[in-house]
Amino acid sequence: MKALTILPLLFPVICLASSGTEDIFDLSFEQLLDMNIDLASKTNETLQSVPSSITVFSKQQIENLAVNNAYDLINFIPGFQSTRGDWVGAVPKDHARGVYLDNGYILMMVNGERLNEVSFGKASVYTPFIPTAIIEKVEFIRGPGSALYGSNAFLGVMNVITQKQANNVSVGVGEHGLWQVSANWHQQLSQHATAFVNLAVDHQAGANYQGVRDPLESVYAELGITVGQWHVNGRFNQANLDQFINLGGYSEENKHKSENAYLSVNYQWWKNEGSSLTSKLFYGLHEIASLGMVLPSDAGVVANDFLVGPYWRTRELTFSSDYTHRLSENLDLAAGFELRKADQFQAGVYSNYFDLENGQIALSDQFYLPGGQKVQEFSDYALLKQAIDQNSLYGQVKWRYNTDLTVFFGARFDDVIGIESKLSPRFAFVYSGLQQHTLKLQYGESFRTPVTNELYSNDDVTTGNPNLTSEFVQTTELVWQFNDASFSSEIVIFQNNLNDFINKVPAPNSDAEFTFANAIDKKIQGIESTVTWQFSSGLEWGINGTHLFDDPENASFKRFASSFVTYRLDNILISLNANWRDRVDVDLELSERFSQSSYMLFGGSIQWQLTPEHKVSVKGMNLFDKEYAVFDPRVENGEVPGQGRQLRLTYQYKF
Repeated sequence: MKALTILPLLFPVICLASSGTEDIFDLSFEQLLDMNIDLASKTNETLQSVPSSITVFSKQQIENLAVNNAYDLINFIPGFQSTRGDWVGAVPKDHARGVYLDNGYILMMVNGERLNEVSFGKASVYTPFIPTAIIEKVEFIRGPGSALYGSNAFLGVMNVITQKQANNVSVGVGEHGLWQVSANWHQQLSQHATAFVNLAVDHQAGANYQGVRDPLESVYAELGITVGQWHVNGRFNQANLDQFINLGGYSEENKHKSENAYLSVNYQWWKNEGSSLTSKLFYGLHEIASLGMVLPSDAGVVANDFLVGPYWRTRELTFSSDYTHRLSENLDLAAGFELRKADQFQAGVYSNYFDLENGQIALSDQFYLPGGQKVQEFSDYALLKQAIDQNSLYGQVKWRYNTDLTVFFGARFDDVIGIESKLSPRFAFVYSGLQQHTLKLQYGESFRTPVTNELYSNDDVTTGNPNLTSEFVQTTELVWQFNDASFSSEIVIFQNNLNDFINKVPAPNSDAEFTFANAIDKKIQGIESTVTWQFSSGLEWGINGTHLFDDPENASFKRFASSFVTYRLDNILISLNANWRDRVDVDLELSERFSQSSYMLFGGSIQWQLTPEHKVSVKGMNLFDKEYAVFDPRVENGEVPGQGRQLRLTYQYKF
């Protein structure tokens, strides 16, 4: 009941657009509800007909929420939260329906192409920042997705769809040395050829925490060309997260640099009213060079702080085909296959104490290397250089039993070579026989294959376990939805049966402190509720809340909520939003008790459409500069400081 008393106090987001723009915000409330969604079924569905619990953000809604990083959108999704924590740098960490572990339980994709890779498995380690300036829409499955997308599509799937038909330039300045530049361009090259470009550069000197700053340097570039049935897309992104926290230590010498490059070639063999067939060849290359302080100089071992971290590279090559066919008036088929080769081909080390002649970390002052040294090959990490290949096949049938009832059923089979094979079934019943009401019963199973770090790591902190098996979850959801011309609501009751979840455990017979084991079997139940109400053509309010009936896995939020309100008047748009989180208390073995009381974070924006081409915006997150800490089990005292206020002024020109 405590959460229910908090919910009415939360405030939402306010949105404004001039009549000269064509933003999706200008669509009617009913049109927004009828937006096409294909992430959860690979068939065109709406929020009412889709066989999954799903949240969608339009470009205008993302602007209203004033977030810079796509991961921050997760805080406005029922059942999920995102906070920054310690891994190999201060990267976003997911709280997914009561599971707060570092294992990559959300599959992150850009334009349907996965970001999760084979060394850490968690997308945010190699891709900690996705600029919202390049985003057209975000679709998020709340629940299992392995029946369509395989490993990592575990407790959620987030697909970022980039802009492909925009022509604009934006510049911004803000607190803590922030500046931003972004550009989106598209052009009809000929009758059968188009091209688009997205570019975003973000810089921030950062605020002070624990005697260091949390700077950000990010570059994102994308080029897409379509010629007839062919589409070629290339993406590159780089992020630097220096100083702040890395491997549990705060230091001005901490470094975190990640780079990713992607190339895909897509060919549409045919598409008509009855069927379609497309094939894609996709290549991804990932690199991380991270240096974190693990031993301070005042420990008396060496004269300077000891910093170390991974210098790793991974890659993947995937060929896939997707086929759809209308078998009859009431029966649709979606099927496909995927051949994926992925490996970690570099397992080096980044260290400021290293014996270059013998190729070993050496904690002696004679081997001190100011600024650190990147070593491409490190014998202690040699076992990490492994391949995790898989062959997959999926199929799904959509059966319109009658005008009121639609049934979805299907499965995906993944053969993860050398580890195990997994079958991920799913089914859903969607009943719309009650006027304005929709009822859904959904069941799905998902899995996550262990990654090279869990299987083969070999350092002073962890040693791998090559006998690990895949984690899997069984999810059952009961959904009620109500929609009319100005009001919508949804209630989702879910149960996750967690099986063979991987966690760190003590390693008494090893030089390392921990190893990994399939150590967790648990049931987590919860309820998610959402209400959106359009009071008038210019005023809209919404709220969502989550309550877990069981304790989270690792200390996390048992109750949380977010809210938005949107108001527009002529060419001015004012937006407010709030995110409330319940208290977290943890008894620590080596330190004092971690305790963070419940708190609320406010954000918002004011957008002024000067003309159809010119717009000025003031946007902010954590508007009242609330100081708070997030629990992270990797940190000795459990505390990672939350981000303070971020204010910025932006100007956009459309051409």
